[in-house]
This record gives sequence, C-alpha cells and structure tokens, in this order.
Amino acid sequence: MKSKKAMVLAAGLGTRLRPLTDLISKPMAPIVNRPVMEHIINLLAEHDFKDIVCNLHYFPDEIKNYFGDGSKWGVNITYSYEEELLGTAGGVKKVEDFFGKETFLVISGDALTDINLSAAYEYHKKKKSVGTLVLTAVEDTSQYGVVILDDNNRIKGFQEKPLSGEAKSNLANSGIYFFETEVFKFMPPAGNFYDFGKNLFPELLEKNITYYGYKHDDYWNDVGSLDEYQQGNFDALEGKVRVRIPGKKINEGVWIGENCRIQENVTIIPPVCIGDNCKIEKGARLYGPIILGDNTTVDERAILYRGIKWGSGYIGKDTSLIGAIIGYETEIRDNVSVLERAVIGSKSVIEHGIKIHPSVKIMSNEVINIDRKNTEEDK
Repeated sequence: MKSKKAMVLAAGLGTRLRPLTDLISKPMAPIVNRPVMEHIINLLAEHDFKDIVCNLHYFPDEIKNYFGDGSKWGVNITYSYEEELLGTAGGVKKVEDFFGKETFLVISGDALTDINLSAAYEYHKKKKSVGTLVLTAVEDTSQYGVVILDDNNRIKGFQEKPLSGEAKSNLANSGIYFFETEVFKFMPPAGNFYDFGKNLFPELLEKNITYYGYKHDDYWNDVGSLDEYQQGNFDALEGKVRVRIPGKKINEGVWIGENCRIQENVTIIPPVCIGDNCKIEKGARLYGPIILGDNTTVDERAILYRGIKWGSGYIGKDTSLIGAIIGYETEIRDNVSVLERAVIGSKSVIEHGIKIHPSVKIMSNEVINIDRKNTEEDK
C-alpha cells in the first residue's frame, strides 16, 4: 500500500506554555518524557501517513536534530523553515509541491491525541469534498473556536470562543484537517500570511464551497495551557490516551527507565513514570501522578505529589513539590516548598529554604535566593 502524506504544523511560538517554552518549542514539550510531537509522529506512522513534511520557525534545530529524517519512527520527514511565520494555511501553501495531486492530512505537532486517523480519512474520501475538519466535543466552548454543522455534517458556520449560553455548537476545531489539493486554488500565492481558521474556512463558506466536519469520540487535548499540559501528562499516565510510555513497567502504573537507582524506604504510589539514569534517595516519597525526566536526582526525604519534573535536574533533601511543573536542568535545593500550579522554567535554581507560592511562574535561567525573595517582598 502506498504511504499517505501529511504535514505536521510545528512552527508556533507556544506562548501560552511559557515559561516552559522559553527555551524550547511547544512540539518538544514532553508528555510522559517524550516530545508531544513524537506521539503525533507515532500516530501518523500507525495510520500509514509516512511521508511527512514539517514546518519550523521557533527553535527549529531542536526539532530537526531530534527527529532527523524520521527513519527511527519508520517515516520520512522533510522540513520547511519559515523565516517569518506564514500562518497555518500559508505554511501548507509553501510546500504545495510536496503533496502532488494526493489527498493529504494537516495536523498540529503540539496537541495530544489518539484519534483514529484512518477512519477520519475514509470519511473524508467518502464525502468527496475539498476538505474535512476533525471536530471534538468540548464542555467549555469559551476556550475554542467552535464549528456549526447542518444535518449532513456540512460546515455552515463558526463561532470564536463563545460563552456557553451563546454557543451554537459544542464542537471544537481540533486543528486536524484532510484536504484535496484543489484547496490550494483558494489560497493566495505562496509567501503570504494566511490562516485556516481566520481566512480559508470563512472564505470557502462565502464562495459556497462544500466541506465537512468529522466528529470523533477519541482523546484530544490541544495542550493550550499549563493546566492542560499537566492534564495531558496525567491522562497519558492513567491510560486515558493511547501513547507509548517509555521505561519498563515494573508494576501496574509504574514505569522505570534504564540505569535507575532507587534506594531503600522509597515510597512510590502510582501512576509514576521515571526516566533513564535517575536516582531516588532513601526516604523519598512519590505520590502519583508523577513524571520524572531522565538524569533527575531526588534526594533524601523529598516529597513529590502530582507533579512533572523535566530531565537533568535535582530535587533537594526535605523538599516538597506539590502539583508543580519544573523545567529541565533546574535545581531545587534543600528544604524548598513548591506549591500547587507553580511553574519553574528550565535552567533555574531555587536556593535553600525558599517557598514558591501557588500559581507563581518563574522564568528560565533564574536564580531565586533568600536575598532576592526578601527584596521582592519589600516592593
């Protein structure tokens, strides 16, 4: 069977996930210790979308160096660098020649999903239209652009983040699209900024071009906020979305990577995912859902509860992380408390005895010590 073609959109800035995306692009943000885009690549390969083009802009080399030509995942990846962002549709128009005359898929590289792409593809082909939008039923429409369908699932309108009482639909645009290449004739020439949601889709309606929505019941999370990022990690650990969790499953809900050292009297309450080359010292307590990235040390008597720690860092003695997210290469020294929904960027240092209050965000490359804390409290 001939491989199908897809484009992964990976050029965005990921501003809503800062400070986590200060030093990396959003598609490289880890979900259970693997970049969220890696889960998308695995999904594409599973459904035989193996010829892939990926657009890049923000921290492009990290994506390119990690995925290379895609052979590790059984796919073929080429790249399209955008010196200036071209918009979702403009980025696709730039690589029009890649698709030839074939039906193709466009998918966000920074969302978490296990959608049955084969079923959606077949639905699109059956409808014989220029395009099909994959739609997800959501509870809070105020966070999404919603799509209005007629009785035949033909798209007839849109609402941008309507309040629940004003919403004419609960179907969110998932950022997953199937197109025939004739769609390109409705776009401006390559090199122009052009967006699917703001430009193409409304213009197709104005021109009375028929296209459809495909409703699904699978998992989808656009990872559009820090809370959703944390929830996506926890959902993956808890089996609510089908992804490959790295490490050896030693007990139900417990995955341990290679070359880890876990000392005596360590408490591990699942679900917990520990990366490679980690050290968990005696008396430490991990109350899941917990994700620890590669090369992380958790020192004696540290308490971790419902949190995420990216790789290459240190969590000190008698320190507690409660519902927090910590970036890579960040050091949390002894007797520190980091409380619910606090987020600390990468390559930062939280010195001995500091308390980080709930919902506080600390940017990357910061050092927080007692002197700075006192200075800030005096302001």
